[in-house]
Amino acid sequence: MSFESLKLIPELLRAVADQGYSEPTPIQAKAIPAILERRDIMGCAQTGTGKTAGFTLPLLQLLAPFGSASPSPARHPVRALILAPTRELAAQVEESVQLYGKHLPLRSGTVFGGVDIKPQVKILHAGVEVLVATPGRLLDHLQQKTVSLSQVQVLVLDEADRMLDMGFLPDIKRILAVLPPKRQNLLFSATFSDEIRRLAKDLLNAPIMIEVARRNAPADLVSHQVYEVPALRKRALLAHLIRSRDMQQVLVFVRMKRDANRLARQLEQDGLAASAIHSDRTQAERMQALEEFKQGKARILVATDIAARGLDIEELPFVVNYELPYTPEDYLHRIGRTGRAGLPGEAISLVSADEMHMLVEIEKLLKRTLPRQSAEGFEREGRRQRHERDRPAHATKPQPKSAHKNTPKTAPKIAADGFDFSKPYEPTASSEPERPPEPTHRGRPQRPTAALLGGGVKPPTPKK
Repeated sequence: MSFESLKLIPELLRAVADQGYSEPTPIQAKAIPAILERRDIMGCAQTGTGKTAGFTLPLLQLLAPFGSASPSPARHPVRALILAPTRELAAQVEESVQLYGKHLPLRSGTVFGGVDIKPQVKILHAGVEVLVATPGRLLDHLQQKTVSLSQVQVLVLDEADRMLDMGFLPDIKRILAVLPPKRQNLLFSATFSDEIRRLAKDLLNAPIMIEVARRNAPADLVSHQVYEVPALRKRALLAHLIRSRDMQQVLVFVRMKRDANRLARQLEQDGLAASAIHSDRTQAERMQALEEFKQGKARILVATDIAARGLDIEELPFVVNYELPYTPEDYLHRIGRTGRAGLPGEAISLVSADEMHMLVEIEKLLKRTLPRQSAEGFEREGRRQRHERDRPAHATKPQPKSAHKNTPKTAPKIAADGFDFSKPYEPTASSEPERPPEPTHRGRPQRPTAALLGGGVKPPTPKK
């Protein structure tokens, strides 16, 4: 099958040829004809199988009749809305729209958080037919009335399950409330959870289910390797693997943002060029780190799971799970960054003893045991590593030996006044506390306590 057989218009065929593609992927071959027939779609495919082009190409063809070279914003209303969970994915989807639509008089733009909103307002005021957005920032524009969605004909939810995982369902429902009720809806994702299926039931109208791989299937071209190694030896093993195998481009995943910063800093100290990407970094910093990694300026990119979806790094050979994810499905999204577009890749996992239960869940999902590799020389912790592991968190840093070099074994215990602190304490007569003097009362004598309570004192005889 060729793209010509999918009945794409010449402008799109030229753009596809410019990218060097001649045959559609399975998801593209099934999705493009159905979308051109204006059917609602539920598309499920492995990451790296051309899912983005699967909805971008037919979407552009549907909007081609509305293309205009007029500079008037009124001639360029938003006709297609694509929602994505992360900034990186939104930027890459909009890049695909520009690549495939470069021979069409259609405008596109993207809006996401973490950057100044004013340039985005300028783009929206100029008019765009295709808008790619993250839900939160799109709601900001709707609240400020800088965008109108009254003419949207096609809605695309990309990585829909990820948006639900990130808590975007309330935002999505608010966006759906302002869209025209009559429109075409497309849901695309690497996996479909039960929650997504419930959302699709309310959102889609007689949808076509397109699933080109079994549910939660890993990329066929990715090989898996597991190294069982103590947690404090992971960094040394990672550096050893990168150097011994001459890995030039490695995407390393950790769970926490602070761990991403620390590991990148430690690898730099080891002489390995590394950078970190996570949600606490500004959008400019994240884009710079990703660009340096793509260009080879940074040999290692340490990322949290924010990068597990949507990152399209050409010919990425290695993904390393420095820490296993909490959910086995995230393992699939991580390793989906490699083994893309028909190219092989390797997924290497460094697993400590406390992560073995996570590995078991991943193997259950994959329905097979992942091969173990020998971590010769890194199986045991050294004395220093054991000390750091077992030392309480509140323990103080030990003093260097030089600080105790001239310290005598028994320090003097005689005070300046001659008191010997080494002897047990023996109270002396002078050290006995003095008894406080009996209180003296002026005027009326002190009444006994019983008198205050109405007893103990004979009442006076009444006068006759």
